Formats: sequence, structure tokens, C-alpha cells
Amino acid sequence: MFRRILHPSDFSPASRRAFAKAVDLAKASGAELIVTHVLTSALPVVARGYVPAKAYREMEAAARREGQEHLAVLVAKAKRAGVRTRALLLEGVAADRIVRAARSRHADVIVMGTHGRTGLDRFMLGSVASRVVSHARCPVLTLRGR
Repeated sequence: MFRRILHPSDFSPASRRAFAKAVDLAKASGAELIVTHVLTSALPVVARGYVPAKAYREMEAAARREGQEHLAVLVAKAKRAGVRTRALLLEGVAADRIVRAARSRHADVIVMGTHGRTGLDRFMLGSVASRVVSHARCPVLTLRGR
């Protein structure tokens, strides 16, 4: 049914539920699972509005290490379940990078979690899932976190 499944994760409870579904689908169809995380550049708010370059580089390196560690845990779980899996760590605007990764990796489906935000939270934070659904060329399965 599927040859490649892309699972973008922000390592939240919503993503954990979608990961379990992606593993199930990959196992059932013999598909390769591509577990993805997107690092977004978010400068912290500081009193004087300035972050020294060294501190910024250290924050970026720490975020990269943390992303790689979390991805490694998910890859190991999927492999223990008998699924061919690889990790993909990207940088940029999450929805854009997810859509581009699905396209360039020829994903048959994207399986991702959604936080189910509404109202002001959705307006302020946006919805990565809704932007992916709007722009992806392949089907997108979204699972709401609980």
C-alpha cells in the first residue's frame, strides 16, 4: 500500500500518538518510515534585545543535539518493531520543510500529530498540521493528541 511514510515529530504527546500509527502503517505495508524533526530558529526574548553570537551558536548546537537524540530514540523504537527506518533532521519553517521533505523523499503519506489548538492559541501559534495538509501533494493523516 505504501512504500515511504514520512512522520514529522515535535516529540510532543500528539506526535507520539502519530508515531505509533506511522509505525503500524509501515509495518503493515512493508514501507520505509522516515522520522523527521524540524529545527526552527527561535531567538529568545532578552531584556536588551541582543543575544551574543557565541550564546546563539551554543543554543543552536544544543537544539541540534537534542533533536538528534530524540530522533535516535524513535528510530530505535521503530526498528525494534521491525520497520525500516531512518531519521531526517531539518532546519527552517516546519510546515514548509515537511512538505518539501515529503516531496523530495517521494513519501506516499505523511502521518503527523496535531495539538488541536483553537481560538487565540491557533491564531498566535498557527497550525503546522493545517499548513501541511494545505500544501502537501500526498495524503496527510493527522491524529489529535490526547
